[in-house]
Amino acid sequence: MKHLKTALLASAMMLPMAAPAVFAKTPDNVLVVAQNIDDIVAIDPAQAYEFTSGELVTNLYDRLVQYDAEDTTVLAPGLASEWSTDEAAKTITFTLRDGATFASGNPVTAEDVVYSFSRVVKLNLTPAFILTQLGWNADNIAEMVKADGNTVTITYAGDFSPAFVLNVLAARPASIVDSVLVRENEVDGDMGNAWLNANAAGSGPFTLKRYTAGQMVRMEANPTYFNGAPEVDSVIIRHVAESATQQLLLEQGDVDLARNMTPDQIASLSSDEIKVETFPQAAVHFLSFNQKTDSLTNPAVWEAARYLVDYKGMTETIIKGQMDVHQAFWPKGFPGSYDETPFSYDPEKAKSILAEAGINSPITVSLDVINAAPFTDMAQSLQASFADAGINFEILPGTGSQVITKYRERNHEAMLLYWGPDFMDPHSNAKAFAYNSDNSDDSYAATTTWRNAWAVPAEMNKKTMAALSEGDAETRLQMYRELQQEVQASSPIVIMFQAAYQVAMDKGVTGYVNGATSDFVFYRLVDKD
Repeated sequence: MKHLKTALLASAMMLPMAAPAVFAKTPDNVLVVAQNIDDIVAIDPAQAYEFTSGELVTNLYDRLVQYDAEDTTVLAPGLASEWSTDEAAKTITFTLRDGATFASGNPVTAEDVVYSFSRVVKLNLTPAFILTQLGWNADNIAEMVKADGNTVTITYAGDFSPAFVLNVLAARPASIVDSVLVRENEVDGDMGNAWLNANAAGSGPFTLKRYTAGQMVRMEANPTYFNGAPEVDSVIIRHVAESATQQLLLEQGDVDLARNMTPDQIASLSSDEIKVETFPQAAVHFLSFNQKTDSLTNPAVWEAARYLVDYKGMTETIIKGQMDVHQAFWPKGFPGSYDETPFSYDPEKAKSILAEAGINSPITVSLDVINAAPFTDMAQSLQASFADAGINFEILPGTGSQVITKYRERNHEAMLLYWGPDFMDPHSNAKAFAYNSDNSDDSYAATTTWRNAWAVPAEMNKKTMAALSEGDAETRLQMYRELQQEVQASSPIVIMFQAAYQVAMDKGVTGYVNGATSDFVFYRLVDKD
């Protein structure tokens, strides 16, 4: 009967969303997830930079050191069984664990590690900066990362603490790929990039069986995984953009998890067969203004905007249970966070700020937003509240990939989006929100500051880099708190909320882990009763 159900489910993947009632029930050993996955631009670890992409990379690949499903707060051995740092704190030597293999059956070797890091640096795609901040580049990477038998020695240039470096190596682009398999699929010197954006070459708990952009992902359990095979045989992630459709599919038993339901839908669930779990998230949600738009360059506009967000109104209605008010770039609950929330909705104060600055209204601004819940609802709330002070938003909805691509090209006016740390160190977000040393169009930087064309003051740039190299732990955290205060007080980026993620699921599902970032979404321990 299991094989029959699997066949029915595969057939259901091909049916239009207009007829959900014909979908088969989920098989016992297959976890079926309804999720909006249209933000995916790439799944190659050297290029993947979107939230959903991060989830896939985490489940398909391993790193030398990594945060694992069993405890997402602990940096644990991954493909490395142990490591040591030299006295000068400039090199770390990793010993690879015995017996680890890729899904292809090829053994994981030190040469695979060298190739993987070199590949990221040489391709120099969006997430490469996470590794190149260690002083690595295409010319020196062969000297900075070396293999010797079953060990890999990395050298880094910069005044970094080893803890910072380990967090960098636990990040997404530090995933280790099967160099033999990738080289076999290289085309025109692309180092396998095109192939890896439709396939996978990892050693993780799952293998990629099928990926169809904007439609579905199917991962199968890797029976040889060094931490033990996953509990379920496979995970199917179906692209379901409409949250109402996700709810319907969950209530009918056609999916096991619904990842993007609205607060109202969560509240309306009445079936005893469905439960809801809440997971605190590291993502911060913000409104930002492109400094290439003349009408948005006056700091008075930035200040007024902070009093035109209906923080309380949104968290009590449209994003209830999904976000909490947070107005600084490093999320609450992590060391170094700044948790003061000095701004509240006050249109009269906002109008006074604009008037004193001599800014004539109305101002018309296009606002790009992902065309999915809760973002469109948030955009409409901002449209209504900002109109009270003569700032009129024209909402431009788009798919996640369309909006993100436009943001990267600096072609927006205003942007409603979210940001999560690339690795669990406050510098990850500080560099995104408080650093931009070269604001030129041809100096691409994967930061909110550069994307909004904000030429960060030289003193703030200096403080950001000083915090990175500070040796005293508490002093360093205080420096990050002060940076957050400065960005909060005066920048074209209005940080509004911190995410709290609710997932509705069949009551028989256990072991699902949705950590603080998309890199901490794990299916390895999921079981279905």
